Amino acid sequence: MTDVTDPETDPAHTELLRIAQEAARRAGELLRDGRPADLAVAATKSSPIDVVTEMDIAAEKLITGLIADRRPDDGFLGEEGASSEGTSGVRWVIDPLDGTVNYLYGLPTWAVSIAAEQDGETVAGVVAAPMRQETYHAVRGGGAWATGARDGERRLTCRPAPPLDQSLVSTGFNYVTEVRAHQADVAQRLIPLLRDIRRGGSAAIDLCDLAAGRLDGYYERGLHPWDLAAGDLIAREAGALTGGRPGERPGRELTVAATPGVFGPLQRLLEDLGAWHD
Repeated sequence: MTDVTDPETDPAHTELLRIAQEAARRAGELLRDGRPADLAVAATKSSPIDVVTEMDIAAEKLITGLIADRRPDDGFLGEEGASSEGTSGVRWVIDPLDGTVNYLYGLPTWAVSIAAEQDGETVAGVVAAPMRQETYHAVRGGGAWATGARDGERRLTCRPAPPLDQSLVSTGFNYVTEVRAHQADVAQRLIPLLRDIRRGGSAAIDLCDLAAGRLDGYYERGLHPWDLAAGDLIAREAGALTGGRPGERPGRELTVAATPGVFGPLQRLLEDLGAWHD
């Protein structure tokens, strides 16, 4: 696993990153190598198609157990129920399996996302995508990086900003039928104004693809903190801008991330199209 040695980074944050990297690597191996052939849905959340599998739960237990062993005073916020305040000022925001439906169907676009917050600000983040053989990571102030079997280690930088009508933008759709229908209407009106739209199924990977220069922008409604905490830091450290509705931070109502030249026009267009409400 790559060490972060950028002199601008806080050594304490670098240590948090190393722990996150180890936890993400081990959880990714569990998910990749331990997936049963008869994988079944263990529970549902917001709707019958918003699923949790036994592997989501197992991966979160692995991650929280490893971190708690190293840092017993830290807090947790995890998608599958991990929640504790802690006393150290550090909180771990965890999505043990971002892209569960992809994983359930055997599609490769899924990831383990782990971020460390210090006093409410994200200071380190890791997104491991085992089926891509890539891991993305960042420490605040140290840039964004990826390690992979094909390209080794490389620093991530957003693409030069094209005009909005030549931008490739990714999005996601909510699992609640009425919300998803509204999102489809927004996408239908947006498509003629862009180069094209992609839908990958993992917010964490979409944000890292933006950081890696594979997308010009990304937007989605309905994200939780664990969906975007690590990916948001990685995208920003690669030079992207991120936000929500104009003047707001990324969040449940709307998340927008894009190269600097695309961000403003895309955010304004989404506001005009009412992407943030039914």
